[in-house]
Amino acid sequence: MNNILVKVEYKKYQWEVCGDFKGIAVSLRLQAGYTKYSCFLCAWDSRTTGTHYSRKHWPHRQSLTPGMKNVVHKPLIKRSKVLPPPLHIKLGLMKNFVKALEVKGPAFTYLCGKFPRLTYEKVIAGVFIGPQIRQHFKDQQFEAVLSGKEKAAWQSFEKVSNGFLGNFKAANFRELVQDLMGSYEQLGRNTSLKMHFLFSRMDFFPLNCGAMSDERGERCHVR
Repeated sequence: MNNILVKVEYKKYQWEVCGDFKGIAVSLRLQAGYTKYSCFLCAWDSRTTGTHYSRKHWPHRQSLTPGMKNVVHKPLIKRSKVLPPPLHIKLGLMKNFVKALEVKGPAFTYLCGKFPRLTYEKVIAGVFIGPQIRQHFKDQQFEAVLSGKEKAAWQSFEKVSNGFLGNFKAANFRELVQDLMGSYEQLGRNTSLKMHFLFSRMDFFPLNCGAMSDERGERCHVR
């Protein structure tokens, strides 16, 4: 990664960086894998799952010091230059939702039939791309086969995608995010790093998430 940044003369131009959280972690020299402190902005403890839906505020990281809280080496880029990846967060929410469905239930069966070219392994892992998610938002038949908790979570996911993570920012976006977290908690899903950013790090998002796009990179990453 350092060699790539040298080749593109990153120090000279200091571009803002938008990518998936794995790429951001590499650039900030965080330890890879399922680490305890995976957020580069605060000391969110990814393993205390019992507090994820109740505790919103976590201690801020004053710096990324090598050898402390899963920081391996000196960061290659500045944290202030990192942009949150809206599509990557949507894909994570979709994955969390699909993993909550009963494998033999009507909703999961409908998903397999709607996207016959996707392998069973990809469907059960919740691996979808942006256009497929948008297509699904328009599918009323899918909502018809969802149970009460599943439908509430799906509708909350759609509202956050359209009212916060896209070109339009709803006046009640904080309420939409709060409803999303509550509905996913009802599904029994653990909070991921992507959900943590929505729940606890909303101040890090720009006024218009639609002004940046990580969709092309995500298409390559997924396939």
